[in-house]
Amino acid sequence: MKKLITATLFVSLFFCADAQIVDGEVQEGELGVTIGAAHYFGDLNTNAALNRPKPALGLFVRKQFGEYIALRLGGHFAQLGYSDVYSKNDFQQRRNLSFNSNIWEATLQGDFNFMRFVPGVPELAFTPYVTLGIGVFNYDPYAYLKGKKYALRPLGTEGQGSALYPDRKPYGAVAFCLPLGMGVKYNINPNLNFSFEVAYRFTSTDYLDDVSSYYAPDAFAATNPSGSATAWYLLQDRSNETGDGIRIGTKGRQRGFRNQRDSYVIAEVGLAFILSSYKCPTAK
Repeated sequence: MKKLITATLFVSLFFCADAQIVDGEVQEGELGVTIGAAHYFGDLNTNAALNRPKPALGLFVRKQFGEYIALRLGGHFAQLGYSDVYSKNDFQQRRNLSFNSNIWEATLQGDFNFMRFVPGVPELAFTPYVTLGIGVFNYDPYAYLKGKKYALRPLGTEGQGSALYPDRKPYGAVAFCLPLGMGVKYNINPNLNFSFEVAYRFTSTDYLDDVSSYYAPDAFAATNPSGSATAWYLLQDRSNETGDGIRIGTKGRQRGFRNQRDSYVIAEVGLAFILSSYKCPTAK
């Protein structure tokens, strides 16, 4: 029991000692919201163009450990999408693929201030910072064909799940990400902080856009029993919609670049309410 009490007191003193204390209040951390834009990079955007941003919203809670270090738990909803029609590459324009996806992301990040940052103290009200962490996100690419929305993952557009291609496993709806970014923080008043951040997400998947390896036109039947073309056949190779109408997706021809994972970036502004508690009592 004595050991438990001693350990509890030690932990309490540790947090109180590391927290920011201004005018008798302990500034424990922040609870904030963000709004901004997200952009995709991958097999359909090989030149890292920033011409199709989509909306992103976020929530976070940040725990302060002194004036330089913080730990942040965050969540984001973002939209991603791109199309070969935006490319200047002849092959990509002819390939004519596209996708959209909603992203639900949860991350744990460490923030490291370059300068002392103490809300409520005008001389210490601004700092640049870097952030690094790990996260997990849900994604589900889809495309439109003649105005109808089709989920691409269940179709196995590159032969995933087919007995003809046992090495091409179906990809899941969840992947990992590693956020790495920079930002600035400014203390507006003793209760509110403003921030601007840009963080790049390295991911563990190459199927964020449903494009990765090679065409597999014989992986499934091209037609339904009625004789009409299947959604798989129409969406795995859309080159016939451009140029001379001839399909370029012959078996084994490169469809994407499987040696490079997809990624995305989120740029956002945020407002955070400062979480405070009473100052720890002295040992008297």
